Amino acid sequence: MATIFSRIVAGEIPSYKVAENDRFYAFLDINPLVKGHTLVIPKKEVDYIFDLEDDELAEIQVFAKHLAKAIQKAFPCKKVGQAVIGLEVPHAHIHLIPIQKESDMIFSNPKLSLSSDEFRAIAEAINKVWNEMQ
Repeated sequence: MATIFSRIVAGEIPSYKVAENDRFYAFLDINPLVKGHTLVIPKKEVDYIFDLEDDELAEIQVFAKHLAKAIQKAFPCKKVGQAVIGLEVPHAHIHLIPIQKESDMIFSNPKLSLSSDEFRAIAEAINKVWNEMQ
């Protein structure tokens, strides 16, 4: 059975896409810690990020790096933090989180409650910068 993330990639479940190429897909986390909190996934279904082949792991990190630069331009912050936890969904994924301080990365922090219009505006802002950088 396909994971929720595979169903998102297939278009079966809607998402707020911010970037995509032939191997990776990035979309907004629907329970964000801060505005701009984005998930990066391989389109190929792999449970654990360290089960990716070496070249795939390198490529997803480079994709995430370029996306982090777009996020930082769209949502000015000190840095974009990266976290790989991977317990909540059995599909490899990287969290990219705009941060002003380290505590912005604490996953037990309260999540933002955003409207679909806010999610759309955030996704469009990041996607615009992403496309300008390509």
